[in-house]
Amino acid sequence: MNVPDNRFKRALAAREQQIGLWSSLASAMSVELLAAAGFDWLLLDMEHAPNEVPMVCGQLQAMAASGTHPIVRPPWNDMVTIKRVLDIGAQTLLIPYVETEAQARDAVAFTRYPPEGVRGYASSPRASGYGRIADYAKHCARELCVLVQVESRLGLDNLERIAAVDGIDGVFIGPGDLAAALGHTGEIGHPEVQATIEETIRRIVATGKPAGILTPNEALARRYIELGCLFTAVGSDIGILGRGAEQLAARFKDGR
Repeated sequence: MNVPDNRFKRALAAREQQIGLWSSLASAMSVELLAAAGFDWLLLDMEHAPNEVPMVCGQLQAMAASGTHPIVRPPWNDMVTIKRVLDIGAQTLLIPYVETEAQARDAVAFTRYPPEGVRGYASSPRASGYGRIADYAKHCARELCVLVQVESRLGLDNLERIAAVDGIDGVFIGPGDLAAALGHTGEIGHPEVQATIEETIRRIVATGKPAGILTPNEALARRYIELGCLFTAVGSDIGILGRGAEQLAARFKDGR
């Protein structure tokens, strides 16, 4: 056995647009359903969803036979959590709230074994095929993809330095926290927020690193892609289920 190829990382390197979906329902069954829908990637959220490591492991297993690439967002830029998420087989991580070059360097170091990093070693985790990939520890780094979220004023100030860190494979704009940081909590559509997002996309693209974002608004998604976003989440499982259910109920109950 060999270390599995990270097709998402290769697609970004080839500048191929990757369309994704956010998953926050913390369910292996919903993930299995969504993974067969045709998206390039699915974000398994541990930051703002009630997901824990064993649950995410089950979701990775549910996606294993699909053509959709799993990205896991740990709850924080934390060495222990990142180690555990890598051990269960995640190859691409989205690290939230990275504000400085030092934090970006930490994020990379947490995914690398010594001497390149500080990831703790295990002889037979799921990531190594339970020990069947004999040289996993020597070769896994080339297939790991580290994405970082910039979503604060300090992060914006340090954007180019963050993107320049060796081992950072992409920079993701967190629109909700960014709006709050700009004084417009819950107002992602505010003109100042949108202007900042567009400028940030341009700045990321100028660094040569792939840019990413999440928006359920189709017009905004197409605008961000036009500006250069390469990994774009265009909706969420909660949004699809909630709004779809409301629309179906309304079609039968409105005017009754």
